[in-house]
Amino acid sequence: MNETAILKQYWGYDSFRPLQDEIIGSVLKGRDTLALLPTGGGKSLCFQVPAMAMEGICIVVSPLVALMKDQVENLKKRGIPAIAIYAGMGKREIDILLDNCIYGPVKFLYLSPERLLSELVRVRIAHMNVNLIAVDEAHCVSQWGYDFRPPYLLIGTLRELLPGVPLIALTATATSKVRKDIADKLLMHEVNVFVKSFARENLSYVVAHDEDKHGKLLKVINNVTGSGLVYVRNRRETADIAAFLGRNGIAASFYHAGIEREERFRRQQLWKEGKIRVMVATNAFGMGIDKADVRFVVHLDLPESLEAYYQEAGRAGRDGKRAYGVLLANHADQLGLKERYANGFPSIEEIRKTYHNLGNYFQLAYGAGEGLSFDFDLADYCKRFNMGVVKVISALKFLERQGYLTLSENVFLPSRLMFTIAHEDVYRFQIENPGYDRLLKVLLRSYGGLFEYYVKIRESDVAAKLGTSFNDVARQLLVLQDQGILSYLQQTDRPQLQLIRGRVDLAHLDIDVKYVEMRKQVLMEQINSVMDYAGGRECRSKMLLAYFNEPDARECGICDVCLSHKRMDERELLTDRIDFELITLLQGGAYALEDLIAAVKGGTEQERLSRVSELLDGGRIKTDGKNYYL
Repeated sequence: MNETAILKQYWGYDSFRPLQDEIIGSVLKGRDTLALLPTGGGKSLCFQVPAMAMEGICIVVSPLVALMKDQVENLKKRGIPAIAIYAGMGKREIDILLDNCIYGPVKFLYLSPERLLSELVRVRIAHMNVNLIAVDEAHCVSQWGYDFRPPYLLIGTLRELLPGVPLIALTATATSKVRKDIADKLLMHEVNVFVKSFARENLSYVVAHDEDKHGKLLKVINNVTGSGLVYVRNRRETADIAAFLGRNGIAASFYHAGIEREERFRRQQLWKEGKIRVMVATNAFGMGIDKADVRFVVHLDLPESLEAYYQEAGRAGRDGKRAYGVLLANHADQLGLKERYANGFPSIEEIRKTYHNLGNYFQLAYGAGEGLSFDFDLADYCKRFNMGVVKVISALKFLERQGYLTLSENVFLPSRLMFTIAHEDVYRFQIENPGYDRLLKVLLRSYGGLFEYYVKIRESDVAAKLGTSFNDVARQLLVLQDQGILSYLQQTDRPQLQLIRGRVDLAHLDIDVKYVEMRKQVLMEQINSVMDYAGGRECRSKMLLAYFNEPDARECGICDVCLSHKRMDERELLTDRIDFELITLLQGGAYALEDLIAAVKGGTEQERLSRVSELLDGGRIKTDGKNYYL
């Protein structure tokens, strides 16, 4: 089946978007391919379609667990077998899933980059019939990128495991420097590069320098119909701004990673369905959100990079209709951004302190901890050791690069269960232990596959059928686990921290000082680019496109700067027209002021009076106090 037929059968589309066909053709020819498509450009189809056209399994590396899970569910809905493996899963559960990839019909294996550290995963991948390696959010592999993630450097080892397997790297934003770094780090050979212009002709970029941000935000929302996103810096602001909008009659809610998963999902759905008009969020919201009719995206704070700003603002107008990306910036914001840069970047000593405190936090002896994973409560850690959140996150990234640990995003893992004894043994246990008979019957009747692999369960559903409580079901399952009847993995919704090496003492903690300084310089350059954009008086679209190596782009005509220039041009034309009419009239004789103003057709009465005054001051017309003449 060719790629167009696959697109039609599984996705229901008759044709590809611009560049998709060429990118897919490159992959099918076995070429390493780097594809840059803007937000909403259909990146996932560029690896999903060719993988479906070839025998074997496609390995997809992605840093975002939520996005991986969404893509896996979407593929399953289309009848395409796919699985995801990420931080927090147990060894046995991973073992079963990997077996399905080797011996079963699985077409897509999604992995977080941290999972490439696991010897279990690497050994099993070598036995898979892999047809393609896809690297999503590929800018994360570059040390020059705005969102560099050290575990991405491990992807190069996949190429050594799978020689001859083509690789496609995809991202929405990358400068030419980042593109070259991506190709180098991923060991890409004779790479085909496809770059769709970063221009968004329907998106009007606006920078508003207004001290009253709340008032300006209301004006934007009230002047633009449709739904929108408001991005703020921290979790507290999301609730504050949503409440402010609610007090002003706007249906708004807020979203951040600290909200319980079910509630996050509920709010997201209400916004997607249009029941909530405005979502106020941190940058945790938006990735993979498929809502085409967003009419405005407002940033209440300066972003830390133009790459992040372009991606977030680009969530507006994905349906091709007019939309607005608005950045509200004032002088205090610019000072604040530089201050956050200065205060948020960790020193070498603070990186060392962060590592030492982790050992104490998890109560690890020196030499202990290799390979262990922990639920990591970042807020609790920072509070206990009196450290700033931004500095700790940055320090952990440096420790990741040095190979001491990995830290995933918040991972929601539902409860999973699998019987560890045969069906006959379970039946025998029921007869011998009648107190557990009803629970086991409900499990066996409610869930299939419990003897083959881990199955997602909901304790609340089981409790409802038994007429008991959630906690009682969980307690009984843990007892059954202790007796060796089943394996019960309880749900979690926290970041996962994995130690790659056993704890070392500070004397043997190796930190690359030159690399830390380089990252500091990269961050400073990114911040300066944001400041230049916010303070510039050129076409906003041209400035963004120049940053992404499109120096010859034309003016967009719809950003705040272009519209301001257009108004100035129109004002000059109107001025010339009024002056021409005044001079022409006075060439025919003197006029009383009232009659002169009435005879001019162009402009308003005030504009005509203003021009008479200007022409008098310039000596081009005269007056005797009663009449005006040349």
